[in-house]
Amino acid sequence: MIIAAMLAFLAVIVMIAVLVNIASYIVLTQNADRTVSAIRVFEERPDGEAMPQDGTSPDVKPEGPGEGMPGGPGRAFRDEGNGPMKPFDGLKDEEANYMTRFFVVRVSSDGSVVETSRDYIASVDESKAAEFADMAMKRRSDRGYIREYRFHKTQTSDGETAIIFLNASREKLYMRTLLILTLAVSFLSLVIVFILVTILSGRAIRPIASNIKQQKQFITDASHELKTPLTSISTSLDVLSMEHGEDEWIDNIRKQTGRMSKLVSELVTLSRLDEDQPIPDKEQFSLSNAAWEIAEVYKPQAKAKEKTFDTEIADDILLTGDKAAIQQMLSVLLDNAIRYSDEKGTIRFAINKKKNRARIEVFNTCFYEIPPDTDRLFDRFYRPDSSRSTETGGTGVGLAIAKAVALSHGGSIEAKCPDGKSMTITILL
Repeated sequence: MIIAAMLAFLAVIVMIAVLVNIASYIVLTQNADRTVSAIRVFEERPDGEAMPQDGTSPDVKPEGPGEGMPGGPGRAFRDEGNGPMKPFDGLKDEEANYMTRFFVVRVSSDGSVVETSRDYIASVDESKAAEFADMAMKRRSDRGYIREYRFHKTQTSDGETAIIFLNASREKLYMRTLLILTLAVSFLSLVIVFILVTILSGRAIRPIASNIKQQKQFITDASHELKTPLTSISTSLDVLSMEHGEDEWIDNIRKQTGRMSKLVSELVTLSRLDEDQPIPDKEQFSLSNAAWEIAEVYKPQAKAKEKTFDTEIADDILLTGDKAAIQQMLSVLLDNAIRYSDEKGTIRFAINKKKNRARIEVFNTCFYEIPPDTDRLFDRFYRPDSSRSTETGGTGVGLAIAKAVALSHGGSIEAKCPDGKSMTITILL
């Protein structure tokens, strides 16, 4: 429950973080592109001040009070060591004009720099502007980011390429800060949610765990309680048969008593395998020898029913676990294969080694008009064909025990019956 809750919350928090950062990137990039478009219009307007050809700033003489300060009538300010610099006035927002820093480079068709305009930036010289232009020309796209600059390439009427570089350091700093913030908030949220889920999951699961425990205890208690009357019935049948002889009624009662005893025993076994530690004491044993012991028991049964029984058991396959439980699982599989195979059908029992795992396969031919639901085949009391199960004496618990044994040994089990003509059960241990 903790894992499921954390995975669900992680998916949500990651989605939110990704969407927030993508939305921030798109909005800030669109704003930068709008500023670049305004710069392009400003540079191309006929009544605007011409771009200096030598890359120097024009001599702007401020007038009146506020001389040399932003916002004064002369609208000029001095950047120490870089000469006079005027603010950009292509945007409607007056404050944004003062914060807009950019430079423009014109590149000829052969890739050489024709001219640069650095009127609105102080941190870029001729060589650095040429370096940025070279990097932009190598890009396939007409716009993008190069370090802290957003660039946009346009073709001029004379065949040259004008590249506008807008300083987007503030935008990129904001995006990095937002990314770090979302990562930090996401991590902190995961830690808090993990603590809360860990604390609350115990309370949420407690009623379910208690219910499951009570069900297991009921099955165990009921099974033990049923053993006494079944033993008494069996003993009474023996007395009746000695006094009155065998008849069909006594024979039927004996069969049903035996079936009931088998079901009780299987329920006790299944209840034990459902425990937290179903096999506390594991030991290494020869799976090959254990399988041969079971195969020798079922070969005569298959022969008596005129069915073919083939075995392919590899030698020296060792397994760590409960030998008795493994043999019970093999008995269930072979018993089912013989019971539910078609007349004069074929049963194949194979065990081999696959890498570091033991592979057990039980195959039998069969005939189902409608292929059974193999996903439910290992459910308790599930019967693909109830009429045939009644005839063959099945209880519907055997395959559930086989699955429980496989899982208790850290393995897996699956069944395949694609066409209803053959059944293959494969176990990896």
